[in-house]
Amino acid sequence: MIGSVRGTVLDRSPSGEVLIEVGGVGYRALVPLGALSGLEIGSIAFLFTHLNSRDDALTLYGFPTRTERDVFEILLGTVGVGPSLALKILSVHNPAALQRAVTDQDLAALTMVPGVGKRTAERLVIELRSRLDIPISENHDDGEPSNARAEVRAALAGLGYGQDEVRTIISRLPSEGSAEDLLRTALQMLATAR
Repeated sequence: MIGSVRGTVLDRSPSGEVLIEVGGVGYRALVPLGALSGLEIGSIAFLFTHLNSRDDALTLYGFPTRTERDVFEILLGTVGVGPSLALKILSVHNPAALQRAVTDQDLAALTMVPGVGKRTAERLVIELRSRLDIPISENHDDGEPSNARAEVRAALAGLGYGQDEVRTIISRLPSEGSAEDLLRTALQMLATAR
C-alpha cells in the first residue's frame, strides 16, 4: 500500500487530479479541490495517500493532512459512500466543517455536496456522529437548538446569495455564537468582499 508521496508537482487539473514525480516515477492522485491551491506546478509536495483497488483500476487519493485522509477513510466506511463521493464531501467541507455539520445536524450543509440528497445527508449524520466521536446532543448548554449555522445559511439564501458564496462565508464563520451574531458577521464579510 502507498501511504504517502513526496515529490515535484508536474501537472494539476481543475478537476482535482495532480501528477507528482517521485524518484522518476509520476503518480497520479485525486485530491480535494481545496488542496489544489497548495500544489503549484514545480513545487515540492507531500500527500498522505489512500490507494483504492477495484477489479479494473487502482486509484490513488491524496490529502495534505493525515486528518483529511482519516476522515476520507471514515467516509468510505459509511453505507452508500464510495471514494468519489467521499472526495466530493471533502472538497466542499474540510474535516472541521464536516464535524460541525454533523454535530449541528445541518442537513442543508451536507446537501450542498453534489450527489448528496436529504436521505444520504440524514444517514451521514447518524453514521458519522459515532465514527467522528461527536457527542450526541440536540441542544447547547443554554437550551437553544444547535442550528445557528443552518439559520444563517437559510437567511443568506433568502437574501439571494448564491450557494457558492454562502458555502464560502459559512466556512469562514467562527465556530461559536448565536444565529444573529453569526449572520451579522457573515453580512459584514459579504459586504467587504463585494
